[in-house]
Amino acid sequence: MIRAFLPIILLTISNIFMTFAWYGHLRFKGSALWIVILVSWGIAFFEYCFQVPANRIGHGVYSAAQLKTIQEVITLVVFSVFSVLYLKEEFKWNYLVGFLFIILAVFFIFKK
Repeated sequence: MIRAFLPIILLTISNIFMTFAWYGHLRFKGSALWIVILVSWGIAFFEYCFQVPANRIGHGVYSAAQLKTIQEVITLVVFSVFSVLYLKEEFKWNYLVGFLFIILAVFFIFKK
């Protein structure tokens, strides 16, 4: 049971780091690009420290396609929260519709 949830937990942590590495700098547009790149690489290191074990452990429970699907859903959830709370952007109705289509895709990916 823990083996099924551990990859999801690790992927969630990984995606939090990834989101900050890729998009956190948008609040610091006055910073030099080279500094932003170096800071992003530093944050991305921690992303990989969770992503690689998540995939290694998860592949014993899920197929690669299922792992990628889980990762994408987590990415969208983490990014949605991040964009609203950190970037102060509005969550629009059409985003929700798009996410519903992705959930439909998840259904088909996991269907036996």
